[in-house]
Amino acid sequence: MDRAGTGEARTHSLGIALVTCSAAVFGLAGVLTKSIDADPLTINCWRGLVGALLITAYVFWRRSREAAPRPLRLGWRGWLMAVVGALASIAFIAAFKNTYVANVAIIYATAPFVAALLAWLLVREKIRSQTMLAAALSLSGVGLMVFSGIGTGRPFGDGLALLMTLGSALYMVLIRKFRDTPVVWAGAVSAFLLFVFGWFVTDPLAISMRDAVLLAAFGVSFAIASVLWTEGSRLIPAAEAGLLGSAEVPFAILFGWLFLTEFPPVASLIGGAIVLTAVFAHGARDLAVARAEPAILEKCAVAKKN
Repeated sequence: MDRAGTGEARTHSLGIALVTCSAAVFGLAGVLTKSIDADPLTINCWRGLVGALLITAYVFWRRSREAAPRPLRLGWRGWLMAVVGALASIAFIAAFKNTYVANVAIIYATAPFVAALLAWLLVREKIRSQTMLAAALSLSGVGLMVFSGIGTGRPFGDGLALLMTLGSALYMVLIRKFRDTPVVWAGAVSAFLLFVFGWFVTDPLAISMRDAVLLAAFGVSFAIASVLWTEGSRLIPAAEAGLLGSAEVPFAILFGWLFLTEFPPVASLIGGAIVLTAVFAHGARDLAVARAEPAILEKCAVAKKN
């Protein structure tokens, strides 16, 4: 292998490592949320402030390295993305407080399929047959989980997780629709909005020292995971980044079991297995197609020359 090939392989390996680490750090969200005694809005408030400050620092660092940095003006599109992201985050944290970590993580894993449905409804983006099949399979798994929670005091949390997933899916559609919007900066503004909202609605200063430390750690982990994902996804194909990002789900379940001794009911495990099968099978197929495309294009080029 020549030097160029070696450098390419190292860059690809670095991208895989960064995205995988991002998934692992994101997987800590449920553990951190349940370890903090404060209410969900207070958690969002301080997580938003710490995360926003660090992401803002990252945005300006990244801009300093660019020859022609894009303007940071959000416009109404960026503000819409920031508001949708903030609302999804509120539902996300509240969901962890009201149901199993595994349930939230597994329901959230269906976000790409919900995004595909929303893209079809809102912008008439065509849905592939394999995506429809995977979506139907994953949603059946979610239905099993939610139905099993009725009568156990968990359906409210599962419902919040569904709302969070809907909000996250809409955010994904907006990213694709408004490609010229500075996405990372919109994420930082979204986090700032959470801080402002939490400051005026709750009493964010009424927290214990233990919670203060955990809230700071939560904000730092949120920023680190966001930066790792942003940097890693630049180095590998989008299909591969999406597949590796799905590892957040098993990480979240593992951490919930290790640190909270939280073991979900059998119905959640069965539903989760169905969802993960659909997600990983769909992602693996996308990755295989993405890897095959260069070879197909090369063959077509050779055929045209001949």
